[in-house]
Amino acid sequence: MSTGQATAGSTAAPFGVWERMLANRYLRAKRSQGGVAMISLISFIGITLAVGVLIVVMSVMNGFRAELLGRILGFQGHVFVAGGVLDGAALQPAVQRIVKVPGVLQATPVIQGQVLAMGPNAITGAIVRGVSASDVAATRIIAGNITHGSIKAYGVGDYGGDTILMGDRLAEQLGVKVGDSLNLVSPSGGSTAFGQAPVQKAFTVGGTFTIGMSQYDQAYIYMPLPQAQLFFGREGSVDEIEVKLANPDQADKLKADISRAAGPTAIVTDWTQRDTSFWGALKVERNVMGLILSLLVVIAAMNIISGLIMLVKNKGRDIAILRTMGAGQGSILRIFFMAGATIGALGTFTGVVLGVLFSLYIDPIQGFVEWATGQAVFSSDVYFLSRLPAKVDWSEVAAIVVFSLIMSCVWTLPPAWRASRLDPVEALRYE
Repeated sequence: MSTGQATAGSTAAPFGVWERMLANRYLRAKRSQGGVAMISLISFIGITLAVGVLIVVMSVMNGFRAELLGRILGFQGHVFVAGGVLDGAALQPAVQRIVKVPGVLQATPVIQGQVLAMGPNAITGAIVRGVSASDVAATRIIAGNITHGSIKAYGVGDYGGDTILMGDRLAEQLGVKVGDSLNLVSPSGGSTAFGQAPVQKAFTVGGTFTIGMSQYDQAYIYMPLPQAQLFFGREGSVDEIEVKLANPDQADKLKADISRAAGPTAIVTDWTQRDTSFWGALKVERNVMGLILSLLVVIAAMNIISGLIMLVKNKGRDIAILRTMGAGQGSILRIFFMAGATIGALGTFTGVVLGVLFSLYIDPIQGFVEWATGQAVFSSDVYFLSRLPAKVDWSEVAAIVVFSLIMSCVWTLPPAWRASRLDPVEALRYE
């Protein structure tokens, strides 16, 4: 480099062509030329893996929450109405008023009780939900996931008929199929002179459903509402009205409107008040996992320091020559800053590509791993869901990118600043 070039470079705009050229040359320099290509490669791989893993884990946590939220709320409802409004003639007018509230999609009177189910292969406990045929047809998570049989015969006959729907895992456990008879025993049937008497009755399996959550597929039976009222001895009343909303996150805001529509005797709660500990634990777990994996990005970015320190040491003679030829301290700082930041930027964006692709194609990846190992990597008995979910939150991906770039720049500054403060006289004295 000529003296004229160096002098011009010292007065050129920051991050100019010659600064970028030197940063790129130092970054690609071989070990024999005083470069640290291997350490740079290790730093690049570390940042790539840290960012990729962070995106994948956060996407899985988002998908897990979304799947649980969608299935649990799709099955149980978003707002729940209880109280005196559930008894007698006040029920149907209250349901009609609730449905007219803006944002409400469906209001379903429900009876729920525990029974003993006796099949050819086993006897087990189950939960019966008494729901009308029209409400079952409107509940897409049930009507849209019938695996065997249909809902055509459901609700047909006196008192709703004797046809029931049940989870496919429960049907498999009991050893019953569509068209078979299933005996159910209710511990709280009709009232007698001696109190509540157990009731036993045979029902016909009209269809089986699966919603992908073992907690429901192996425990729940749907029974027509009039039949459930008769079976559990609750003629003329229900346990609660389950309300489904267009946006579940608006449940807290719509509670007041639903309460006014239901009447003064109604008691209204929402899904955030049920299983509060479960949803709270899920949120805490997601935040903690994000924090822990963010530390991996910090640690991976710290590898840039070791690489740049060695690069500055190896290039001490070059720095001294550049300084004596007119390059300012700011130019030296920017050269080594760009060298380190480039590693962080390339690692970050490569990690984003890998993490997003892995998250988007997680289903075939899970299938391949299960095929290769011969074992299920995501057991529905443990995790409730039958597959590993993933949902990419692009705003979260953007935040991860910004965080990784900031960390890369922060850990690049100390060795770059040290290089800019190098005394050219001292550097050349030992050369």
